[in-house]
Amino acid sequence: MALSLKPEHLKRYTDIAKLLIQHGRSDLVKTMDVDLPDDQVVEEAVTGDPEKLARDLEALGPTFIKLGQLLSSRTDLLPTPYLDALARLQDKVEPFSFQEVEEIVSSEIGVRISKAFDDFDPVPVAAASLGQVHRARLRGGREVAVKVQRPGIRQVILEDLDAFAQIAAMVDKHTEIGRRFAFQDMLEEFRKTLLRELDYRREAMNLVTLAHNLREYERLVIPRPVDDYTTSRVLTMDYVKGTKITELSPLALIDLDNRGLAEDLCKAYLDQILVDGFFHADPHPGNLLVTQDGRLALLDLGMVARIDPAMQEQLLKLLLAVTAGQGQQVAQVTLQIGTPLENLDEARYRREVADMVGSFQNVSGEQIQVGRAVINLARLAAENGVRPAPELTMMGRALLQLDESARALDPDFDPNQIVRQYSDSLMRRHMLKKLSPANVFSSALEMQELMQQLPGRLNAVLENVAANKVSFKVDAFDETRLMDNLQKIANRIALGLVLAALIVGAALMMQVNTHFRIFGYPGLAMLLFLLAAACGFGLIFSVLFNDDWRVWRGSRNNQQR
Repeated sequence: MALSLKPEHLKRYTDIAKLLIQHGRSDLVKTMDVDLPDDQVVEEAVTGDPEKLARDLEALGPTFIKLGQLLSSRTDLLPTPYLDALARLQDKVEPFSFQEVEEIVSSEIGVRISKAFDDFDPVPVAAASLGQVHRARLRGGREVAVKVQRPGIRQVILEDLDAFAQIAAMVDKHTEIGRRFAFQDMLEEFRKTLLRELDYRREAMNLVTLAHNLREYERLVIPRPVDDYTTSRVLTMDYVKGTKITELSPLALIDLDNRGLAEDLCKAYLDQILVDGFFHADPHPGNLLVTQDGRLALLDLGMVARIDPAMQEQLLKLLLAVTAGQGQQVAQVTLQIGTPLENLDEARYRREVADMVGSFQNVSGEQIQVGRAVINLARLAAENGVRPAPELTMMGRALLQLDESARALDPDFDPNQIVRQYSDSLMRRHMLKKLSPANVFSSALEMQELMQQLPGRLNAVLENVAANKVSFKVDAFDETRLMDNLQKIANRIALGLVLAALIVGAALMMQVNTHFRIFGYPGLAMLLFLLAAACGFGLIFSVLFNDDWRVWRGSRNNQQR
């Protein structure tokens, strides 16, 4: 498969090739067959600099920034320093003009800005590679934040994704690392995630869903979207006044119930991940604001993740086992949710997991990071031949950012203690969710369907039995050899019975006097005795020598294997 020669792809091929060479993967560039211009050839590869990789990705644009954020959760691909550097990628660029903002908003909502808004600040409050946010006020006086997608960004990302797909196909086909990690499958998931993030209507639905799920947490605020002013490229939602938690002064922290906010934040995320199965996947401190009334606002729900109920149960077991120091249980759960590879050494993996989990028990609550522990666990699994479940790395990354955010509010915050104290509530909420009316009705419908179909299926089985159409197939180990051995056993038993009959018959014939004698005994009886003796010695020879030889040869062949 050759790379596409579309003009819009050629520059991206060159950018990617240059990036790979700079960071020590020139072997992958050879599979791409890309000719670098003379002014872009890197004479000496630069390796071992995670921060430079992050800066290079930032310089290449939004698709590469999002790709770096994806790679920051792949502990099976990159070492920890690279994961940390990519997790801190900054998505900040120069804002685009207000004239373009007016054109996009007017075309999307169908009216001029002056008709829809009483006031619209032309200076954005934040600008990123995908869009920027403006403060505005609706006609009724409601203060809102208007998120406007950058013009032409969708087309740029689609072209980048096409170029990535071409390269991923080449790498998967021609390299061992590609066959091992299946970059095409990884890229397809990345494509779906990024295209969902470009649809602001999905983010509006995420805001509504998360607000509903966290309705019991009165100190947490989720902005509400304005449906009439929200499209795929424009998102209008409540404007939240507040201060980033990283910019709070020591005096502000004194007047704030920081411990309560940190506990609510931690409990809310445990509920999102382990009960609701829908969580804000990017809880870094920049997305958390402390409002003027002392509450905590969660912003930017473009990145969310979903976890199915079966995986929630496994992750809940895992988290409780980590905090309780149960290394064997942790190893068992990761083996169940991960994908064992050919090079898995299970005994070694279990030992290393037990050692790692045991080491957490000697660390104080202020020093341990639950998210870091989960990330290290996923890395350890990858190193020992277990491909970690994507949900495990997603949860680890979210909890790691959550640790950082919670400690920004309260430096003495102990997430382990919260998990242990909240475990009973988590189990209870998880079980109540299973017993919700929707799940009960679903189970009832499945039972009704089973009962409706059961008579017909049972009747079909009975008809097959009556017609002698039912057969059983048993897959045993080496059936031919087994039958041969059974035949030999039967032959020897039969031979033994014949020998016994000969001996008994010879003994009875000894009482008959005849003129034909051998060694002074009746000749016929002696012939029977001699025949029985010859057959007996032959049987003994077969048992002692032939069987022992086969056993020795079989054990030797097993050793050679």
